[in-house]
Amino acid sequence: MAGGIQNIGKIPELNRRILFTILLLAVYRIGVFIPTPGIDAQALAGFFNQAKGTLLDFVVMFTGGALERFSVFALGIMPYISASIIIQLLTVVVPHLEKLSKEGESGRKQITQYTRYGTVALSLIQGLGISIGLESMKGPAGELVVQMPGWGFRIVTIITLTAGTAFIMWLGEQITERGIGNGISLIIFAGIVARFPTAVGNTFSLVKTGEMNFLFVILLVAMMVAVIAFIIFVELGQRRIPIQYPKRMVGRKMYGGQSSHIPLKVNSAGVIPPIFASSLIIFPATAINFIDLPWLKSIANGLNPTGGIYNALYAGLIIFFTYFYTAIQFNPNDVAENLKKYGGFVPGIRPGPNTAEHIDKILTRLTLWGAIYLAVVCVLPSFLIGWWNVPFYFGGTSLLIVVGVALDTAQQIESHVLARSYDGLLKTGRLKGRRG
Repeated sequence: MAGGIQNIGKIPELNRRILFTILLLAVYRIGVFIPTPGIDAQALAGFFNQAKGTLLDFVVMFTGGALERFSVFALGIMPYISASIIIQLLTVVVPHLEKLSKEGESGRKQITQYTRYGTVALSLIQGLGISIGLESMKGPAGELVVQMPGWGFRIVTIITLTAGTAFIMWLGEQITERGIGNGISLIIFAGIVARFPTAVGNTFSLVKTGEMNFLFVILLVAMMVAVIAFIIFVELGQRRIPIQYPKRMVGRKMYGGQSSHIPLKVNSAGVIPPIFASSLIIFPATAINFIDLPWLKSIANGLNPTGGIYNALYAGLIIFFTYFYTAIQFNPNDVAENLKKYGGFVPGIRPGPNTAEHIDKILTRLTLWGAIYLAVVCVLPSFLIGWWNVPFYFGGTSLLIVVGVALDTAQQIESHVLARSYDGLLKTGRLKGRRG
């Protein structure tokens, strides 16, 4: 590991990419502390203190604390993710979008442009709903959160929040193109990690006041290490389908057949399903909590993070998006066609449709276990909060995103190192998937 890290310093381009990524993430964190005009910060803080343990607390985690401060980045990156979900779902049913998705780089750019338009539209809608809801909100002492209600405040808030989300979207795209790792995932990663010190501080405060046993904290830390190890174990897990290429004649020489494999990950979808599922729940939840209507409040109370309805909905969405995203990313028919084109075959399986069916059968079983794994890990915090009164979202979506993004970024850094003939970050070689 140390030797690989030293080699990173020998690659100027990689150094620039890492520094560029860190600087843009720092810009994002600075923006989290820039408040939106017209808000009474103390009254707003009192409102969020009353909302502890509700779904709104989960929303705050995904915005990196920006919503809690109602900064210019209060909407976070969730409108972009929601727009991405909508566009990807439409790609399956709208012929024009389906055609664009198959046109390579030019089609991808056009779809990205549609996603940007959708992000702005969703931000405008959410900004309007939140600004109207804020005008009726009061702090613990009955003071109004909005100092000067009216359309002036609403327009300023809509423009500010929409511009903030558009800027975050731009930061994420710049990190992806000119930095290292996936920009959108890294922005979510930065927001989650930034709240860890607060969670640790709250835990120690509970220990000092006697509300939490010190031995329980040790048990919690041990459980966290075990969950991290389990996530890494599954994320690197693979099912390798053997591929054989026949002997071929080149000139007057006969070259022997080669053996290879198709690596199918246990969790092919990565952290995308939990992020998508969270976005679909967070999008209406954000508006509901800022609108003072009794029937909407009852819906918000029913979606309590420790409740059965919320966990069943969340797990169901994760399983759905695991299958959906895997189907988009990996097409067994295309793989089978390419193998047949280049003379490759799975031993014991006929090339063509039979190979596609064989790969699809294995992929379906793997995706089932991957979906169950994601759902179990993501609902873990609800049980810990409900049963043991853990003061923060231990494990679950946050830990899964942190570990998944960290692994993905480490692999991308190592790819840059290996591409320039240096050793990888691990002395044993690349961060290979564990064979299943």
